Amino acid sequence: MGKQFASILPVHEEFIRKQHLFFVGSAPLSEEGHVNISPKGHDAFRILSPNRVAYLDMTGSGNETSAHLLENGRITVMFCAFEGPPNILRLYGTGKVILPETPEWEALYPLFPPLPGARQIIVVDVHKVQTSCGYAVPFMTYTEDRPTLQRWSVQQGEEGLIAYRQEKNMRSIDGLPTPLGKQG
Repeated sequence: MGKQFASILPVHEEFIRKQHLFFVGSAPLSEEGHVNISPKGHDAFRILSPNRVAYLDMTGSGNETSAHLLENGRITVMFCAFEGPPNILRLYGTGKVILPETPEWEALYPLFPPLPGARQIIVVDVHKVQTSCGYAVPFMTYTEDRPTLQRWSVQQGEEGLIAYRQEKNMRSIDGLPTPLGKQG
């Protein structure tokens, strides 16, 4: 049985900082809508306080989490121990999207390494932390981050990334607008 907490404790923070991979889950309100689960890597996650976290979100082929947050705010972030003692940790909360050229971006972006292709920052207000055993999670060894997305982003250049986001990131697969789509 999992244990639940009202905030991120120091032991949770220590576990999170050791992980190289996390997953983000979100869903639209519509029963016909698609639930989205996205893996995230690189040095892109920050704990801002015991009840607030943020991650630097990179340009990708979709923008589902962003659309879901705009519609309903619900988000779950999950970490799994692939090395060491078994553990799964989930952060349940409400999130919002921070776009470049806003005061919030200017305050948060310096907390992250400058990764090519960064398109937005997702901030999550955590209302529940849950840990569970993780006994079925396999052992896997971290080798390194894939350089593919960063190389692709550099090759696109800023104008190419803007054009790509306009084509692929303005609406979810269910047709919901994203904050990028609400800008213009």
